[in-house]
Amino acid sequence: MFGTRGAARAAVLAGSVLLAATMLAPPASAGQSRDHSGSGDPWKVIATGLDSPRHLAINSGDLYVVEAGRGGDGPCVPHPPLGTFCLGTTGAVTKVRVNGPDRRVVTGLPSIKAQPPNTDTLGPSDIAFDGGRNFTLAIGLGGDDAFRDAFGPGGTLLATLVNGKLGKSGVTLFADVLANEVANNPESEDIDSNPVGLLRRGSSYLVTDAGGNDLLKVSRKGDFSTVAVFPFGSALAPPFLGLPPGTEIPTDPVPTEVVLGPDGAYYVSQLTGFPFEKGGANIFRVVPGQQPTVYASGLTNLTDLAFARNGDLYAVQISTEGLLTGPIGSLVKVNPYSSTHEVIAGGLNAPYGVALDRRSAYVSTCTTCTGDGTVIKIPLPRKSDDRHGLADEVQE
Repeated sequence: MFGTRGAARAAVLAGSVLLAATMLAPPASAGQSRDHSGSGDPWKVIATGLDSPRHLAINSGDLYVVEAGRGGDGPCVPHPPLGTFCLGTTGAVTKVRVNGPDRRVVTGLPSIKAQPPNTDTLGPSDIAFDGGRNFTLAIGLGGDDAFRDAFGPGGTLLATLVNGKLGKSGVTLFADVLANEVANNPESEDIDSNPVGLLRRGSSYLVTDAGGNDLLKVSRKGDFSTVAVFPFGSALAPPFLGLPPGTEIPTDPVPTEVVLGPDGAYYVSQLTGFPFEKGGANIFRVVPGQQPTVYASGLTNLTDLAFARNGDLYAVQISTEGLLTGPIGSLVKVNPYSSTHEVIAGGLNAPYGVALDRRSAYVSTCTTCTGDGTVIKIPLPRKSDDRHGLADEVQE
């Protein structure tokens, strides 16, 4: 009934959010959400009015959040069974000021939004800086080449990496992730590409393709090589499918972010595909040339990771109970020796990205919202650095 890249994936916006789950439970008010880790202290909302906020990055003391956007007036293209998506140029990158007005510093990026009753958006997802003003940006898609082509010239940068420079308008194509999926599909089945996670490593980049279920390396010339292909799993079929009790169905791995660990290995978070089972997500440790190994398990619907300077690993669960219950998630400190993980902040409304400095975690929330997305600041129990191991403090 469920092919490995058929109906099981069709229910998921790969690397992001289950479209149906956003309608199953009303989102919590970002202004009323509180830290449920035990202190009772509220976190601080430092940015509002964002359109589908995704990953965060700290560069030269400044905090940036990538916005997938709100789509636009079209062209509109069907994506069975997820509905129809309409294209716009509302994707952006916003510079967040902790104690001042936020400012969109990159605009006009492609964004596709599902039409009602579905609500989700695909577009810009992650950003990596070279230490200065130059950046590389991952732009998602969640589909195949025919789906992208149907959007016409305005959709050519979907499922790609692009380059740009702060202070200059426009971006340029750096690497076509979808074209690599077409040419080198690691699963030899349906074509599906959705680049969502990005890490700069020297003059190259690591990118997680949540549609292709792999970790790719992109050279400075835009050439691809496959670093890892992640294994499929299985989960109990939910009762509404009407299958015999105890039936297991295959689940896509859906890798969402890649970070560099203190040991020099790569660590990759996993959302998992439908039915988004609680406790079914892993964090993989990847050493090039070797098969991925499970570093931590017992997590749920992960979207981002961040290492602190002392080696502690933090992760964002977009849903703590599993996306079929709704997108109410948490920030946790990962315990690699147990399936139980410490909740730093719970009850978050659709959290997605995280960046750390020595004192705080910055988390994007309401990732399914257009115009209502936020970034919150959460005190950490000990000193930490940002998610790429740099020593930057967010300027206040």
